[in-house]
Amino acid sequence: MADGTQENGSLFTYRSSDGLMLAARDYAGPTAPAGTVLCLHGLTRNGLDFDGVAQRLVRGWRVLAPDQRGRGRSAYDPNPANYNPLVQTADMWTLLDALGLERVIVVGTSMGALMAILMANQQPHRIAGLVLNDAGPEVDPRGLARIQGYVGKSVRFADWRSATEALAELHAAAYPTYKLADWQRLARATFRASGGGLVPDYDPAISGSVAPGSLPPSLWPVFDVVRAIPTLVMRGALSDLLSEATVEQMVARLGVSRITVPDRGHAPDLSEPVAVEALDRFLGREDVRQRLLPG
Repeated sequence: MADGTQENGSLFTYRSSDGLMLAARDYAGPTAPAGTVLCLHGLTRNGLDFDGVAQRLVRGWRVLAPDQRGRGRSAYDPNPANYNPLVQTADMWTLLDALGLERVIVVGTSMGALMAILMANQQPHRIAGLVLNDAGPEVDPRGLARIQGYVGKSVRFADWRSATEALAELHAAAYPTYKLADWQRLARATFRASGGGLVPDYDPAISGSVAPGSLPPSLWPVFDVVRAIPTLVMRGALSDLLSEATVEQMVARLGVSRITVPDRGHAPDLSEPVAVEALDRFLGREDVRQRLLPG
């Protein structure tokens, strides 16, 4: 957010294992929080997407909302090949280790959900629970094609009004109930000031991570880990990236909990009443709380 609008949370920086300067927001919560919730954003997004979630949860939890490399306040990577979930997952372990955090609950949207799954495979004992927002082991080709159609494209807007209008046109199908204030909020977390105008707040080179042929056809093997970790799957009822059939298979094969968020495509913003209720219920689950305990 580059227009001087007040940001919430404490913004800080840290260095990745390969020396890149990365940024994150820390919503510290009460003196003795129930635990830490790590929020991982989608491909073209940044940690500001979770500001509303964090402000609500901070009454009982510590919330971390990092900007992945090449997004938001984090530095752009001179090697675009590093814009991939494996490298970004390593960044998250660096962040948690720097803060001395042994166990976390991970809330991941889209790409962030895939990162959460990788983290659960790499160090399952450090993941107390997973909330996977509109992403699963199979990617609907309709949604992938839509994302490929706009990510990394060179666009510039003269002012916030035109940027907001363009964003509303691009994502109208995903958020049919959004009002002007919702689109304005989304725009503030999407664009940054540059050269007298506004541009998307990410490195265009991230588009290579979703280039044709870059994604495996199925991720079922890496999702098997959720059998042993409490997991909630959220799907937007209008989603073109996570199909209802895939969610049903996840419930049947992996035993996950699931909810459907009405009037949302890809992806729910987690302010929806059904999403708020489901997240609160999940964070209060005894099996999640037990996995947060040391030992």
